[in-house]
Amino acid sequence: MRVEELNTGDTVFAAIDIMNDGSHPELAENTTIARRGTRGVLVNIGHLEDNPDKQLMLVRFESSDLTLGPPVGCWTEELLCEQPQDS
Repeated sequence: MRVEELNTGDTVFAAIDIMNDGSHPELAENTTIARRGTRGVLVNIGHLEDNPDKQLMLVRFESSDLTLGPPVGCWTEELLCEQPQDS
């Protein structure tokens, strides 16, 4: 299955370290939001108005105590359907 085929409520994993690019106001810029391999849940799927052909996924990643963090926008290439083997 491909990330583009997922639905809300599905489990995803970070394909790379997800960093705050400044768009998450509650975190300092360049703060790590999720390390590669971190599990999350897909909470919404959409796109940016100026880029309607590229899916934007809203994900809540698990913290070390297994609670879900705040929603974070991720591009499909930043997510995987399965946990990476080296995580």
